[in-house]
Amino acid sequence: MQALCIGLAIGVTLLQQQAALLEVHTLFLMLFAAVLLMLASYRFSIYQKLPAVVRVLCQMLFAGIVGFVWASLFAHFYLTRSLPAKYEGKDLVVLGTIDSLPANFDQGERFNFAVEHVISPDLSVDEQRHFPEKLALSAYQGTEDLHVRPGERWQFNLRLKRPHGSANPHGFDYEVWLLEQGIRATGTVRPASSAYPNQRLQEFVWNISNVVERCRATLRDHIHAALPGKAYAGVIVALVIGDQREISQSDWTVFNRAGIGHLISISGLHITMIAGLFAGLISFLWRHSFFLNLSLPLMVPAQKVAALAGAVIAFLYVALAGFGVPAQRTLYMLCVVALAVWNGRVTSFSSVLCLALGLVVVLDPWAVLSAGFWLSFGAVGVILFAVVGYEDSGAVTQRQQLASSLRVATRTQYAVTVGLVPLTMFLFGQFSLISPLANAVAIPLISFVVTPLALLGSVLPSGASAVVLSLAHDTVQMLATVLSWLSTFPAAVWTAAYPPFWVFALALAGVVWMLLPKAWPMRWLGIFCCLPLISFQLVPVAEGQLKVTALDVGQGMALLIETSTHRLLYDTGPAYSAESDSGSRIILPYLKAQGINGLDAMIVSHNDSDHSGGALSILKQMPVSLVLSSLNSDSAIVAESRQHRRCQSGQVWRWDGILFEILQPGAASYDSTKWKPNARSCVLKVSTSHYAMLLPGDIEAVQEDELVNSIPDKLRADVLLAPHHGSGTSSTPEFLQAVRPELAIFQLGYLNRYHHPKTEVWNRYADFGIKRLRTDESGAITLQFGTSLQFSQFRQEHARYWYAQ
Repeated sequence: MQALCIGLAIGVTLLQQQAALLEVHTLFLMLFAAVLLMLASYRFSIYQKLPAVVRVLCQMLFAGIVGFVWASLFAHFYLTRSLPAKYEGKDLVVLGTIDSLPANFDQGERFNFAVEHVISPDLSVDEQRHFPEKLALSAYQGTEDLHVRPGERWQFNLRLKRPHGSANPHGFDYEVWLLEQGIRATGTVRPASSAYPNQRLQEFVWNISNVVERCRATLRDHIHAALPGKAYAGVIVALVIGDQREISQSDWTVFNRAGIGHLISISGLHITMIAGLFAGLISFLWRHSFFLNLSLPLMVPAQKVAALAGAVIAFLYVALAGFGVPAQRTLYMLCVVALAVWNGRVTSFSSVLCLALGLVVVLDPWAVLSAGFWLSFGAVGVILFAVVGYEDSGAVTQRQQLASSLRVATRTQYAVTVGLVPLTMFLFGQFSLISPLANAVAIPLISFVVTPLALLGSVLPSGASAVVLSLAHDTVQMLATVLSWLSTFPAAVWTAAYPPFWVFALALAGVVWMLLPKAWPMRWLGIFCCLPLISFQLVPVAEGQLKVTALDVGQGMALLIETSTHRLLYDTGPAYSAESDSGSRIILPYLKAQGINGLDAMIVSHNDSDHSGGALSILKQMPVSLVLSSLNSDSAIVAESRQHRRCQSGQVWRWDGILFEILQPGAASYDSTKWKPNARSCVLKVSTSHYAMLLPGDIEAVQEDELVNSIPDKLRADVLLAPHHGSGTSSTPEFLQAVRPELAIFQLGYLNRYHHPKTEVWNRYADFGIKRLRTDESGAITLQFGTSLQFSQFRQEHARYWYAQ
């Protein structure tokens, strides 16, 4: 059984690395061949004579093929329910139900919508059948105040688009996340029309999913009513219903640096604890039913009833959590144990874990793409390997038993801390050095104090609820204060560049060696296998060469420029909301993945939010030696900078044989009030001995003309960042003629509201024979300037089958 489940997981994981799906008939042929070979092997005695290891490998191969085929068919099914391209950007009238907890943000609310019927326009029967079953919608303030609740039936005017997200190395893959949720289109609620108003048609539509979501909404509202305006009410909500969206980014930074992020949700530990408490209560009542003149234990043993009760309460709790991967794993393990108890069969811990693994990948093949999947099963696997069987069976007195329990608890913490270091570094490029101390305090506090109080308070009447939930909140606040202090230490987190797989595998082998039993000789040698992991650095750019990465930040600009020993960031992308921007969501994760812990310079070309939106997040979380900008002196970015200098034409410096020149704005433009921020964009030219790149920000035709007439000899460049994202007010023929680039990069958002790049401008580049790349199609674009000019596109280098859908 273990071999089949592991093989199944390997096959599913292999499918998720593919650039394209195989045809359905090819998949069935693979499955048929695998089944045929497996059946044939059992009919021949030679199979039984094979070594046990070979037979296990054969079973894993068979299960791997089954897993690959199953995940492929799963993906085919969901991908066929994508929004037809011809309906992107078109207004549709759709009838359906609110399918999730709405999330409030500054500009409105977001929620999932289960489609029942498309009213307008008239779709064909086939289009109706293959129309997305679930949509992710945003309703902005000013459109209408909808105030939706889960389970309501609504009619909406919608403007939809196919799933699309930023595509960057080591970045969050929004597209596969939507695919895992069954969401095949995103969109916004449009203003109502006279023929089809946005209206609530029914207060509640009865089905299991809607009942669960409405219960979650009721509990959330109850918590907010008891904790109005409290700083950590979002943490209490997360512990009760698993909704983490209300926790601020600053709080997540503290929790992750302390290494307790896994506790701020409905985790496996919490589910097991609640299931155990409830099972114990039911067992006690069942065994004492004789006092009520009932003989229940004679009809059904208390042990079986307790196992069933624990599994049921675990299912209800996991439903409130939204069926996250760690919660699923725990639920399946508890269900397997309950089934084993009812059947009277003793099941080993490893069998339970492997069966849970198999169930997770069968029910959710995309789970293998989440870090939580690997961390969850990895943690249990480490405990199974290093701790199970470690108990001291010779302890007889209470004192000896207590000492034995403390040794087991200490070894468990040590094993999990050490055992997950390779995986944590491989997935995140960092691990928390203070996590053992933080978890030693947080695990008992969150699991045995805060979570029970939060659950109890969420179901008590209003008066009692406020008291109990306030106690839980104050405990979280006290814990957060301590963690905030701990996380301020410079050595709180160890960071390094994301390692290649061979470095991870070597460290994993070292950790396994270190966690072997005491009798194993020289276990300390395992630490040497981990040294490449914790000290890994990417190969630096060679002297005199240049690397430029145009990040995919949506509708905005952000480029990282690297020489052999220096790093410069040109623009910082857009702000998405008060709590989220491209600096924290895209740029900083990319920098840390590359092992970059500081910037030598950052240029904020001008004040528009799609260029400066991420600057503050970067300045607050990473040292930046110098900021160059055209911002006013009262700007928050200027105030946050260690050293700030105005961009001004004539500024020149050289790093590692690479020439940097500011070509615009002139000093006089700062004294004028007639220009928009675009006109003062910092224009940067970067030159190697062979090639040059021009980054003009958002300058428009007037500034282009000034540059062409004043310094035409300075404009020649091999690569051009398209001015103003390819707007109709820039990229004049005269400017393109002066620059004469071989390659142009357009940084822009998918189906952006400005319709950049304008068709006439896009075609103008083609007329000049310029090769064009755009981040909404290519993802992040990396340029290598050496003796030749090379470029790569992330969506091609890291192609996955869901990108083309």
